[in-house]
Amino acid sequence: MKLLDAPKGVEVKIIDYLGGKGVGLKLRQLGLAPGKKVKVLRHAPLEGPIMVEVEGRSIAIGRGIAAHVKVGDL
Repeated sequence: MKLLDAPKGVEVKIIDYLGGKGVGLKLRQLGLAPGKKVKVLRHAPLEGPIMVEVEGRSIAIGRGIAAHVKVGDL
């Protein structure tokens, strides 16, 4: 499943990135590394960003980037 498809309020684990080196670099800078737990806080309306919580921090991720993050159940 992709992070983009994860339902609101669910905690998932990042498995891998689908995409080039730039996607992985950007996500690691935000603290979204494989093995980390992420909780989806909300999906903004009108194709807006997805708000996630990682290690107590809220982060907004664009839908294009979230579509490149492969996640799984805990």
